[in-house]
Amino acid sequence: MGDAVTTGAALASPGDFSLLALFLEAHIVVKLVMIGLLLASFWCWAIIFYKTVAFRRLRARILAFEDDFWSGQSLEELYRKQSEEQSDGLAAVFVAAMREWKRSHEGEKPALASLAQRIDRVMTMTLAREGEEMERGLTVLASTGSAAPFIGLFGTVWGIMSSFQAIAASESTNLAVVAPGIAEALLATALGLLAAIPATIFYNKLASDVGRITQQMEGFADEFLAILSREIDERL
Repeated sequence: MGDAVTTGAALASPGDFSLLALFLEAHIVVKLVMIGLLLASFWCWAIIFYKTVAFRRLRARILAFEDDFWSGQSLEELYRKQSEEQSDGLAAVFVAAMREWKRSHEGEKPALASLAQRIDRVMTMTLAREGEEMERGLTVLASTGSAAPFIGLFGTVWGIMSSFQAIAASESTNLAVVAPGIAEALLATALGLLAAIPATIFYNKLASDVGRITQQMEGFADEFLAILSREIDERL
C-alpha cells in the first residue's frame, strides 16, 4: 500500500501535470482523440485565415468592378477587359451575361425572343457557382464546431474509465492516485472545446460574409438584367 501511495504521489508531482506529461501518460485511445482534435484545430485555423484573406480580396475586386461598370465606359470595352482576366465575383457574372448576349447576336438574325430569360439563367448559374466556391471549406468549420466537443467528451469518458481501472488495480482511492488520470481525461475535453469554439465563431462570421457578398452580387445581377432587358425591348 505504501508503494502505491508513493507512486501516486510521484505521479502527482507538478512536473507530471504539464500538458506534454498528461498527453504521454494518457491511454492510447485518448491520445488518438487528442491528436485528431489538434489536427482538426490546425485545419480549421488554416481555413479561417485563408477564407478571411480571400473574402477581403474578393470584396475589393467587387468594389473595383462596380467602379468600372458605373464609370460610363462601354460594356464591350469592359467585357473585353474582363475576358482577358481570371474573373470571379461580379466580373464572372458580368462576363457570363455578356457572353450570352454576344452569342445571341451572332448571325444575320439576332435571337432576341427569349434572350432576357437566357441571360437570367446564365447569371443564376454563375451566382450559384460563385456561392459554392465561397462556401467551400465552411463545412469543415461547421462539422468541427458541432462534433469536436463530443469527440473530446468521448476521450474524457474513456480516460476516466481507464483511471477507475487503475484505481481498482492499485486498491487505493488516494487523490494522488486519482488526480493524474482525471487530469489526462479532462485534457481531451479541453482540446475539444479548443477546436470547437473558434470553428463555431468563425463559421458564423464567414457564413454571414458569404450571405452579404451573395446578396450584393444578386443585386448587381438584377440591375444588369434590367439594363439588358431595356436594350432588348428597344431592338424588338
